[in-house]
Amino acid sequence: MNRKALLGLSVALLLPVLCYIVLKYASDNAVDMPRKYLLDTVVTTINKGKETTDSIWHKTVDIRLVNQLGDSVNLFEKKGKIIVANFFFTSCGSICPRLTQNMHKLQHSFILGGNVRNKIDTSIVQFVSFTVDPARDSVAVLKNYADKFGVNHDNWWMLTGSRDSIYKFAFEELKVDKFSEEPISPDFVHTSRFVLIDKQHVVRGFYKGLDSNSISKLARDIGLLMLEKDKKQKSTVFMEIVNLTWLWLIIVAAVLFFMVYMNARRKING
Repeated sequence: MNRKALLGLSVALLLPVLCYIVLKYASDNAVDMPRKYLLDTVVTTINKGKETTDSIWHKTVDIRLVNQLGDSVNLFEKKGKIIVANFFFTSCGSICPRLTQNMHKLQHSFILGGNVRNKIDTSIVQFVSFTVDPARDSVAVLKNYADKFGVNHDNWWMLTGSRDSIYKFAFEELKVDKFSEEPISPDFVHTSRFVLIDKQHVVRGFYKGLDSNSISKLARDIGLLMLEKDKKQKSTVFMEIVNLTWLWLIIVAAVLFFMVYMNARRKING
């Protein structure tokens, strides 16, 4: 095989792979991912004379409460789930019914199809509503309230328990008072915000629970977080190439065609 033929074969092999990788990484970087909230600190390190800084984002601590079915549950006991949380109380006559209706619509948007009760994709997202009036919102009261709004209990918990634990979680872990339009009293958490928490328990957004556009953005951001890569499992360029099975089949077919073509030319010229 002469040099021109060898060059042509190399281009046929490498060009499709390189184009795919460039386009893939360009599209990945173009996606506007939900930003992280609640910065704990910034760490500066020096390695071989080069200074780098890393942001340490606050990871929400776990909390154990009781849901509307009477089960004691940990917020993060279901691993790898994205969480959407809000705060309400069942006797609320102002914003809470509308918040619950909008949360129900959001839950409904993740139905896989078919029967509503049986087709919710519970592997994607966990919806959580914390009562801010646990003294009156017992398990039975929460269950009746949930049934009234057609809540699917598989991936929507309405939680009650220690008032101190709930309020500490709201103010210290989610810091809802800093990202709420309504003034929030330390004695009563009454906010219209929905909070988005990713799989690593980092807050990724605060959304207006009474605004349809904000709810639509929340649904979109949930989808983006589903596709977000774990930085601890970085893929290498080599692995990207190995995983391009369909592209390699095309390349092999092109190489075989090229070899047959060159062989036919030799026979004609010979």
